[in-house]
Amino acid sequence: MNAFNRLPGFVQTPAGRERDVLRWLPRVLVFGTLLLALPSLATRLLVGEGSTADAPTGLQMVDILALSVVLLHWTAVLTMAIAAFIVMVMKGPAYVADAYPLGDSETPDAPDGRQPASS
Repeated sequence: MNAFNRLPGFVQTPAGRERDVLRWLPRVLVFGTLLLALPSLATRLLVGEGSTADAPTGLQMVDILALSVVLLHWTAVLTMAIAAFIVMVMKGPAYVADAYPLGDSETPDAPDGRQPASS
């Protein structure tokens, strides 16, 4: 018994932009994270640790903002990956579920297996 019965005569949709999106997402994730972390690194290099009394507070604020933007970026990339994967799966082949007899059917099958003619 085959677990996956393909629907006969189904024409599979060709792959589209979702494959390109899935191919680009790892690069977008890495380079986007690096670009969004640059303000935090630049602030540390320019301001330094002991310049003024307000420097640690400013550094902490920039770090928190950079971290929140990076997490937002990761969430957006994950959402795009899920959406592209769903589109890819939905464009795949169609499958037929196994039939099972309905004992309480309102219009039972004829003895020879044909459906009764409707009036």
